[in-house]
Order: sequence, then structure tokens, then C-alpha cells
Amino acid sequence: MIRVEVEAEDAEVRAGLEAVLAASPGLTLAADSPDVLVAASPLEDIHPGPPLVLLGAGEWNPRALSLGVRAMLPADATPGELVSAVFAAANGLATVDPRELESWLAGAGTPPAADTGPLSPRELEVLRLMAEGAANKNIAWSLGISEHTAKFHVASILAKLNAGTRAEAVALGIRRGLILV
Repeated sequence: MIRVEVEAEDAEVRAGLEAVLAASPGLTLAADSPDVLVAASPLEDIHPGPPLVLLGAGEWNPRALSLGVRAMLPADATPGELVSAVFAAANGLATVDPRELESWLAGAGTPPAADTGPLSPRELEVLRLMAEGAANKNIAWSLGISEHTAKFHVASILAKLNAGTRAEAVALGIRRGLILV
């Protein structure tokens, strides 16, 4: 059961969101220690905490990712979109509004630049290829580097992210907003 807290200044908005979430199997409303926070608030009013689903929010940016935002939905998001975003956030995934994604894919906008922490730009490329399931040999071929160099980058990523396996490194990359899925 995923514990969800709703924050909204408007009592009617809060009640509506709570009704949608309470009626969804697998979700329960909780004011203490929620797994996911759903907020109908401007990004400026948000503080770091549990994974966050924002309604009626602005554009993705590095600050949003650092605050734990995992979805920015328009104010007119459907109940299904809201519930799906909550489940995704609880599982460490980020949700992008299809209209915004289309804009990114068309080149009109760019995905947000996440705080890459200790990873170099090349290590980010390697991490993204790891997320696609590429073996060291394929990573090397894709980036035009030697297999030995690819192995070195993978080992460096594991160490910097404090991950024991490639899968764990990818999961951490997703949670930190380094990889969008």
C-alpha cells in the first residue's frame, strides 16, 4: 500500500484530490510519513521530502529534480494520469506530461539538466547506455572507445554512485534524475 499525502491551499481542490486517491486500489491517504506527496502548489513553496507529484506546476528544471519532484502534471490532468504518476513516483520513476515530451522530442525544448553530482559527461553517456542494457562491448562501440575504457567508466560509475551492480547504478541514476524513463 502506497501512503499518499495531499497538500493544497484550496480546501475543495484538496478534497477532490483526496477523493481520487482514496478511491484508487493500492493507495491510502496518510498525513505522517507518506511515500509520495501530491501538491497543488507552486514549485517555490516546495521543500525537499518524499517523491513529489506537482499539479498545475511550471516547467522541469534542476531545482525541481533536487526537491524530489517526479511528476509535473497540468492542472487539468485526469484522475488516471494522477494515479499513474503517484505509482511511478513511489517506484522511483519520473513522469513527463505527453505534451511536454512531444515538445522535447520535436526539439522545441530540452529536458531538464539534472544535477549530475560527481559523474562526468562521458560517465552520464555510459550510464544512459547501461540503462538501455548495453554490455561493455556495445558501450565501447557506441562511443568509439575501447572496451577497456568502457569497463573503466562502468567501474567509476559504480564507485561514484556507491552501487554494487549495474542495475543498482541505473536505478540510482533514475531516482536522481540522471536518466529519464
